[in-house]
Amino acid sequence: MTRNAFTLGDAAREFVRHPSPWMIGFALILSLAARCAAGDWQLTDALVPVAMLTAFPFFEWIVHVFVLHWKPRRFGRVTLDSVLARDHRLHHMDPRDVPLIFIPWRALLWILPAAVAVALLAFPRPALGLTFLSFLTVLGLCYEWCHYLIHSDYKPKTRAYRSIWRNHRQHHYKNEHYWFTVTTSGTADRALRTHPEPTAVPTSPTAKNLHAVTPARQ
Repeated sequence: MTRNAFTLGDAAREFVRHPSPWMIGFALILSLAARCAAGDWQLTDALVPVAMLTAFPFFEWIVHVFVLHWKPRRFGRVTLDSVLARDHRLHHMDPRDVPLIFIPWRALLWILPAAVAVALLAFPRPALGLTFLSFLTVLGLCYEWCHYLIHSDYKPKTRAYRSIWRNHRQHHYKNEHYWFTVTTSGTADRALRTHPEPTAVPTSPTAKNLHAVTPARQ
């Protein structure tokens, strides 16, 4: 299928073939059901999503820089390297390998329970924690869809999407040390000074081989 013939419908059909959207979607349904059953609606339930939307580009940036771009480190006979970092290096090696675009389902087996623990333990009201958890899964699905769409053959048709598409493509094909946000363009990257003019930075020789480490598929 040529790039011009690849539609949003084609993208959606491919998207639902992978486990990550289903796992996050199932968590969203459960968290929404629990939130509705809990009741106790207050003003802070409206403020939490606003705060999360504001913080999400910075969260993306931090995870991308410090988790996904983690350089393997040896401590004696032990190599410290997560499945997220390993799969992300493979993703940089072949950005068009569709399964590698998604959050690894093995990682979601601990990420989702960890999110539930935060929701139940870090908030003054269980209902507020469930609001957090529900919106977090919405953001997770949006991230997965946006990241997949950027790497698919879908051609940008709007100015906003073209900006996000270009931002992430520059991270993969120009220089992996910049443009770390995925769902936005020029937000956290501008604030944290990783959004240069593309002509002002060299093309990196390690954009497809992070840290010059050649990983093996796990």
